[in-house]
Amino acid sequence: MPLRGTGHGKLVGDEAPYFESLAELDQWTSLPHAKLMAVLEYQARPQLAESLNQRGKLLGGYTESPSGLCYTFNFWPLCDTFVYFSHHRVTVPPSGWITAGHRQGVKMLGTIIFEGSGEADCLQLIVGPPQAGAGPTLRTDSIPISRHYASVLAELARQRGFDGYLLNFECPLQGGPEQAQALAGWILLLRSELVTKVGPHAQAIWYDSVVFNGQLRWQDRLNSLNLPFFLSSDAFFTNYTWPPSFPALTAQYFMSLDPVLINDDARGSCISTKSLQSIFTGVDVWGRGSHGGGGFGSYRAMTHIDPQSLGLSVALFGQAWTWESEQDKPGWNWDQWWEYERKLWIGPADPQEVVPVPDAPRRPGEPECPHDAFEPVSSFFVHATPPDPAQLVFCTSFSPGVGCSWFVEGMNVLQTKNGWTDIDKQSSLGNLVWPRPSVMWENDDSPEPLPLASSRLDMSDAWNGGNTLKISISCAGSTADDAFFRCIWLPVQSLNVTSLVSYDVNIVYKTAACEGTDLDLGLFVKPLMAGGGDLQEVNVGASTQSYIKNGWTRQVLSFSLPSGTADAVIAVGLIIGFVTEDPSRPLDFSVSLGQLAVYPSSPTARVSKGIPGILWAKFQSTKPITSPSTDFSGFLTWDIASSFPRLALRMIPPPEDSNPIWILDSTNDRFPSFLYFNIYVIPHPLSGSVAGATAAIFIGTTGLDGRANRLYVDSTILPKNVMDGRGLRFYVQGVSDKGDVLPWEMCAYADCMFELGGR
Repeated sequence: MPLRGTGHGKLVGDEAPYFESLAELDQWTSLPHAKLMAVLEYQARPQLAESLNQRGKLLGGYTESPSGLCYTFNFWPLCDTFVYFSHHRVTVPPSGWITAGHRQGVKMLGTIIFEGSGEADCLQLIVGPPQAGAGPTLRTDSIPISRHYASVLAELARQRGFDGYLLNFECPLQGGPEQAQALAGWILLLRSELVTKVGPHAQAIWYDSVVFNGQLRWQDRLNSLNLPFFLSSDAFFTNYTWPPSFPALTAQYFMSLDPVLINDDARGSCISTKSLQSIFTGVDVWGRGSHGGGGFGSYRAMTHIDPQSLGLSVALFGQAWTWESEQDKPGWNWDQWWEYERKLWIGPADPQEVVPVPDAPRRPGEPECPHDAFEPVSSFFVHATPPDPAQLVFCTSFSPGVGCSWFVEGMNVLQTKNGWTDIDKQSSLGNLVWPRPSVMWENDDSPEPLPLASSRLDMSDAWNGGNTLKISISCAGSTADDAFFRCIWLPVQSLNVTSLVSYDVNIVYKTAACEGTDLDLGLFVKPLMAGGGDLQEVNVGASTQSYIKNGWTRQVLSFSLPSGTADAVIAVGLIIGFVTEDPSRPLDFSVSLGQLAVYPSSPTARVSKGIPGILWAKFQSTKPITSPSTDFSGFLTWDIASSFPRLALRMIPPPEDSNPIWILDSTNDRFPSFLYFNIYVIPHPLSGSVAGATAAIFIGTTGLDGRANRLYVDSTILPKNVMDGRGLRFYVQGVSDKGDVLPWEMCAYADCMFELGGR
């Protein structure tokens, strides 16, 4: 959450982000813990046939601060699962990362790891915790398997809202093959518990480490030594030190397996059937023995994995290399990192730029492996679309999860010195404008050269959030007879939509143009791809335009697919017409996009639709507060509600009237859903009444701890001098899932009065 101030305490973030031992996990389990209701539930992406055989997984864990610019990951369309990794015994993904991934249809996994001196815990995982005062334990011919930790770990995933675990066993099993067999059996229990408590999408993924006899022997491929663990798991990560021949050997070995072994349906299991895509071949971006040398040479390894032809998937280790390898260099800043990061993932903004790639290191005796020029990570995968907006409202402020300021409806309410990081606020960056926008003439027959277009994240302005997506257009002069008016199509975001649903598109933007140039923008939707073939057109209604606050403009339109079309990928964008007084001169203009939302169209006028609001708010201090004081802390909580418009009954209908007196909205939109809440404070003066909401000072948003309708407040986020009065009034302002800021009359406030002591 963007928060005012610095030095924030642990209570602003997630509870128990990791556990160092199974004993710590048991201690946590002994107390009740409510599910984190502010964490977005997983919603699967629509799957078109063209993208079914191209999958990627990422592994990483990061240091984050609400009062600084930190690493964020923004290329969710290129992966299907993100593993939040650290070297603690059990790592829980932060709530903001879970929400950010789920918003894009990506699963988020935690990590269970045993390394170094972890042998005792590794055995305890299987047999359960020691029981003081218990009688003799069961004596069997093999290691008994307890359900205890499978149930506890699945409950942890359910409570925190993530989707499963990477299983990383990098210490030898002292019980040898017997313990290895018991571990494989325990993994089956974990899978069952995850499916029951988290859902059928949950996963337990095995990392290539321990083999069937309990020895720690990385194989760098799937083979008979690690096959038992693959069969017990949902998927398999190979280690990353493989030679170029191993991906093909892995695929060949998998194809030789008895189909009964890898078809869980045939064995009566509720877990999905395994395929080549279930094998994720490791690539380490840091190098560390990875083919190609890592970094910008990582493409060499992915060329051998070949997701599009060979059919294997990719597991990318340590992709934060772009940040961690550069952050301590003189003059380094976020903008430099963002350019570096984009270059690795989607290529340079300039298509003519040659990306230098260091020579790949070779092991002794390893033959040379020639490769073509640099390819970005994106060239190996199809860009997946977010979940269908009919299932999960698509709303983006084009935020990378960091910023320097915070804006509410175009007004700057917070300016920070060192920036902020909040992954919960991260949203799509507009996948069709990177590495550069793909503009085209709206009249395809135009012989004129296309304008040059560039995209950047502008943190100096925003509608709601910390930045805009700024598209800059440069157009050469023309002597054509009709050059005084030209028109381009600018696609911004791709989405997968279905038939029989009408969608609304809502966009907020600003424009700027050079002298003598006038712009005419129109929101529009065009087809990209259909599930059953080419889609010729989309049914698009007329757009409505309104001028809103602080120089921003809003356009809204409705669209739907033609009847008979099951699903399709569409592009939401802008048709931009520009008129110039002297077309022979070059011109420049820009469009700043503040927000884009797509959601099912509202019900008909006869349907009574709920109006969202904040029902009440209250503040509970953690200690008595005396003014003046700098020791202030407590919890601000509230509840949300939906209300119907005033009912106007003009007459009592006759008994046989078949028209109901009212029709209520029965869609998913019937009860309000919020992206986050803005929180403000204003002091109660020593004399007189407190000022209104518009005079209140912004102190932060929700989003760091995953808890619904709650914010921890302490002295670090309060402005100076607010403690000098009789008390404080806190205002809670909701921002709906469609990006609408609630008007003040639909918001709530809570008062906290001080003990004035000798005053």
